[in-house]
Amino acid sequence: MFKQRLTTAFPLILVPCLAFANLCSAQAKHQAGSDEPVAIVAGQPIYEQDLMSVAGPGLLDLRKQEYKLKNDALNQCIRKKLIEVEAKKKGLSSEELLKLEVDSKITEPSDDEAKGYYLALRNQTSLPFEQIKPQAKQLLKNSEIQQAREAYADSLRDKSQVSILLQPPSVQVGYDPARVKGSADAPVTIVEFADFQCPFCSRVQPTLKDLLARYQGKVKLAYRDFPLSQIHPHAEMAAEASHCALTQGKYWEMNDAMFADQSKLEEAALVKTAASLGMDQNSFSSCLKSGKYKAAVQQDFDAGSQAGVNATPTFFINGEFLSGAQSDADFTKIIDRQLSALGKTALAQASR
Repeated sequence: MFKQRLTTAFPLILVPCLAFANLCSAQAKHQAGSDEPVAIVAGQPIYEQDLMSVAGPGLLDLRKQEYKLKNDALNQCIRKKLIEVEAKKKGLSSEELLKLEVDSKITEPSDDEAKGYYLALRNQTSLPFEQIKPQAKQLLKNSEIQQAREAYADSLRDKSQVSILLQPPSVQVGYDPARVKGSADAPVTIVEFADFQCPFCSRVQPTLKDLLARYQGKVKLAYRDFPLSQIHPHAEMAAEASHCALTQGKYWEMNDAMFADQSKLEEAALVKTAASLGMDQNSFSSCLKSGKYKAAVQQDFDAGSQAGVNATPTFFINGEFLSGAQSDADFTKIIDRQLSALGKTALAQASR
């Protein structure tokens, strides 16, 4: 029992890629036809994007799971192919190459390492350590070989041209042009669904400002309201306040001020903030009391829910989903991927 469980815990690298090959080519075909309708009713097309308004977050979650499975499989395919190419150059089989370049450099685990591994999994066996020490050592070594083989295969990418065509799921989300920061012509749009009382939303604001500065002319930021009123009682009023500030041309100033000090989101404090930003205090107060922008805030919230938003902050970077107060590196990875894809599309169109 112990041997069986540990063996499944550490699958060897280079899982056969036969099933993955068809998957990779099928994915390319699927993406190429992603703009095709899934149904036509009385001459009117229904697209896969339209399904989001009915299925909501569940469909997006399925798409993300599918992408992860395909991406993992694709990485295995790429590693296998890279090793095959390198092995052919050296007149070896793939297995011979791996044994020479990787396996031979892995040392035997020590007794202490095996004992630590045994203790971590001791709830899976009643056998004493000494009895299963050889198995534990072998499984530890197999695990190290697996990781080393993957690292070796990944290192071969620098010697080869690898172009990833598999794309993550995309959800096209609209935005209000009046609430956009950055060049209107920027090819990459970050649509942010956020809550002015959410501490994680506040935390990510410096990252967004840095990104806009670094990608000036290439990235723009569009804000949409997603107040989580059940846990943030002042979030909805703060969202309405931002719309009132918009009417006086101070939207982003108010946006920044509310995120900078989330303790000042009650009505009286919002009016004072507006006045400090040079807005007409009476007009702002009258606007806030009227509730005239409740419907606009709700419209943003509904759009976010239909797109799969269930937490703040949530971002759609040219439709690519990113949730939480992520790091600069997480945003940069997606932005660079989107810019690269746009560049390839432009080149393809220019060559026609």
